[in-house]
Amino acid sequence: MDLFDTFTHHSSVRDFQPRPLSKELKQKLVTVAQSGSSSNFVQAYSIIEVSDPEKLAEIEKLAGAPNYITRTGVFYLFVADLHKHQQLLTQAGLPDTHLTTMEPFIVSVVDTTIAAQNMVAYAEAQDLGICYIGGIRNDLPRIAELVGLPKLTFPLFGLTIGYPQHRNEPKVRLPQEAIVSVDQYQPLTQEQTAQYNQTTEAYYAQRSRNQQQTNWQTKMTEFFREPRRPDVAAFMKQQGFSDHFGE
Repeated sequence: MDLFDTFTHHSSVRDFQPRPLSKELKQKLVTVAQSGSSSNFVQAYSIIEVSDPEKLAEIEKLAGAPNYITRTGVFYLFVADLHKHQQLLTQAGLPDTHLTTMEPFIVSVVDTTIAAQNMVAYAEAQDLGICYIGGIRNDLPRIAELVGLPKLTFPLFGLTIGYPQHRNEPKVRLPQEAIVSVDQYQPLTQEQTAQYNQTTEAYYAQRSRNQQQTNWQTKMTEFFREPRRPDVAAFMKQQGFSDHFGE
């Protein structure tokens, strides 16, 4: 499979063989993660491999991810991290006030995401399966406590990587004309929505596991109908990030 096919055949894996990744393979995964682009070489992220069985079991329960955190090859927690840079400023005798503003936080989120996606691309090129675990944000204070996160860090998501027991069929993405515009933003049209609803309805009805009678618009309206994780803002303030977001 060439690189184009590797990318376009991506699907999240939630059924892994209970087979750990080798130390050498994990080192390569971290190396490719570190090789991603980073704004001004800030490298504002940390990667925590969680291996303690009790911690894995608790994270799995908090995230609502049955069996694909404890039963996988490796589980990483990706953390937006400006604490290291706070240390650098403190060592230089400089104030760290500007680290709590919006722009550094966005930089840390982007850096972290690029690093994770680099890791994912390499993992899938090795025929491994992956699943991002956004459910770790269901209880951010407990996640921070479990792995000892200091101020100016934010756990964005988990990433589980392993040898697939089963792969889902790739979902058909939005048509390119619904994503790409030239010179000026183009909203989604009713015709594009209707056509894509038909495509996704067929996918959900016909996939090999967990068939559903639904479509993209239905899923999105259900997803955004209620506030999601409203305690995230309070956690950000606890971590020292939000005091100056309005300035």
